[in-house]
Amino acid sequence: MTFPRILPVGDAALVVEFGDAIHLDIHRQVLALDRALTAEPFPGLRETVPTYRSLLVYYDPRQLSWDEARGRVSDALARSTDIPLPEPREVEIPVVYGGEFGPDIGFVAAHNGLSEADVVRLHAGSTYTVYMLGFAPGFVYLGGLPEALATPRLPTPRPSVPAGSVGIAGLQTGIYGLSTPGGWRLIGRTSLAILDLNRQPLTLLQPGDRVWFVPTG
Repeated sequence: MTFPRILPVGDAALVVEFGDAIHLDIHRQVLALDRALTAEPFPGLRETVPTYRSLLVYYDPRQLSWDEARGRVSDALARSTDIPLPEPREVEIPVVYGGEFGPDIGFVAAHNGLSEADVVRLHAGSTYTVYMLGFAPGFVYLGGLPEALATPRLPTPRPSVPAGSVGIAGLQTGIYGLSTPGGWRLIGRTSLAILDLNRQPLTLLQPGDRVWFVPTG
């Protein structure tokens, strides 16, 4: 399979895929194209959505056809190879680990043959990259979780997870931006407002940011 490749997504969007793995180099290509389209948007461009390995591009089909949109994005793709990315913004996230704020920390520890203190040490001792935002408003997907903490999701999602909860699912860690159902293993919670409807941008973290977790009492 050859990358990058441009594929249609319905009649009003397309996706540019840069690879088939979660990798920082692939994600940098995603951000470079996003930056190129933001710097020089074409008529009819509605929105761009970065993901781990691709960029989703929404366009207005009343203003341009699929072929025209593909051509515009191809031009931006060619420009993006020369666009330098800014230095990542660095953000510290205070977290209360365990107890009522991290009800699954014991499971994560037992699943990986660790103590709860080991889970906190490993989780807070790593540097993470914000890869994407989703599945609900403000939810932050972070790459960089130590393999020693990889843990499967809950077999059945919780009906409600509090905003600010920090969880683990597979080789990912993430932060819930608002209270929503969710199946990630919860190990802690931050008091920071990850999503704030009165703030611009609405989310505290953006794709490309670097994140550290700081244990607090």
